[in-house]
Amino acid sequence: MLVEDAERVARFVRQGLEAEGHRVLVAGTGPEGFARASERRFDLIILDVMLPGYSGRELCRRMRTSGDQTPIMMLTALDDVAEKVECLRGGADDYLVKPFDFDELTARIDALVRRGQGRGEEAPTRIEAAGVTIDLLARTVALQGEEIDFTARELQLLETLMSSPDRVLSRTRLLNKVWGYDADPMTNVVDVYIKRIRTKLGFHPDTGPIRTVRGYGYRFCEEPRAQ
Repeated sequence: MLVEDAERVARFVRQGLEAEGHRVLVAGTGPEGFARASERRFDLIILDVMLPGYSGRELCRRMRTSGDQTPIMMLTALDDVAEKVECLRGGADDYLVKPFDFDELTARIDALVRRGQGRGEEAPTRIEAAGVTIDLLARTVALQGEEIDFTARELQLLETLMSSPDRVLSRTRLLNKVWGYDADPMTNVVDVYIKRIRTKLGFHPDTGPIRTVRGYGYRFCEEPRAQ
């Protein structure tokens, strides 16, 4: 959920996150945000500090007082230490200063969502789908129980896809996630590595679980198409 009263900012953030495969609900006031958070569970809540009704800091405080431990990111226009400290002490998990770089926003969202998924439960040690198992501790990949040799990059790329099943991930997002933000955006390295992974796992490009979304990126389907 994004709680932001500036329509232009809300539209920009929502469209950008939806393009990355997220589902975004927008609220425009503090009271509306609190009501929405009380009605359903979110993976992450992004709060602007200055909101009608009551502030993002007050909304954050009310949520924490009610026992809601959903990860919260604050958006603030003030690059001031006291402002940041107040946000964090008020229960926020992170903050971002406006104007912000969208890649930094998505990276912070990913980190907070991962952290939130581990609250109150043990972190998973493996990922399993479509006959593939990634052992996150041993850093190994197996197909139908048979271990297959993967490089660190190949494993990280496969892990990124399998961690978001049925979600479309752009080539840029995969490039930034696996190779870092200084990687050449014009490179075709993502496509090259996807081809290697498919070959090692025996996945057909059209019917296997690693599906190409033309002109955009890839998604990992838990249920592959029938041959």
